[in-house]
Amino acid sequence: MAAHQEDAGSGASLWWRWVAANGASEMLGLAATGAAMALLFSRVEALPGMAGVLLSLLVAAGSGAIEATLVGLAQWWAMHPWFPGITRRAWWLATLVGAMVAYVLGFLPSTLMNMGAEASGQPVAEPPDWMMLLFAAGLGLVAGAVLSFAQWLVLRKQVRRAGWWLPANMLAWLAGMPIIFWAIDAAQKGQPLYQALLLIAGCLLLVGLLVGAIHGTFLVWLARPAGETASPARRSAAGPSQDAVNPPNGTETG
Repeated sequence: MAAHQEDAGSGASLWWRWVAANGASEMLGLAATGAAMALLFSRVEALPGMAGVLLSLLVAAGSGAIEATLVGLAQWWAMHPWFPGITRRAWWLATLVGAMVAYVLGFLPSTLMNMGAEASGQPVAEPPDWMMLLFAAGLGLVAGAVLSFAQWLVLRKQVRRAGWWLPANMLAWLAGMPIIFWAIDAAQKGQPLYQALLLIAGCLLLVGLLVGAIHGTFLVWLARPAGETASPARRSAAGPSQDAVNPPNGTETG
């Protein structure tokens, strides 16, 4: 553990650990969640009437627990030398609650559209690509706030200026969500299955790295001593800090 803490002696170490953890866990978590939803949706949507539509919403929320668990545990691993007062269980539960609420809100518009289509008997019209990407960006803003709210409740007990965690995640998912929407659409252009899977995997990895890079910059700032008050917005533009951000001597194991 001593070598581990020696490696964790700077803001750059925290930032790189955080980015790597988010990149890997978001790729695996979103991929597993998508696979689970695809498998279950094929059965649930076969149910007649509103039952299939409503059950699809519940399946989406439940499947989000897969991503939340992988991301929450990976994030805790990356941050715990700097935030020993945050237990693994607390961070995982906060991530789980935020993710499941975000999945419900994220799938609610399409659920309402499908319910309207069921009632009217008319198929749902596909919006143009630019509108979908704009919607994805707006969804990212909302999802970022929802995802991070429960985490903020945990952070605020340990960190001053923890309120920055909300806009940090909103900014991160504003950038990341359109990539997910674009990847899903691009993977349905009739290419071989392996190409579609590689495309989605690469884009999910990119999203995880991008999102982690953005809110990881804010996390590095939060880990700094309270007297050092450089703007997190300027730090986000400049990249990871090379100034010392020393973890405490002990670490929390949950």
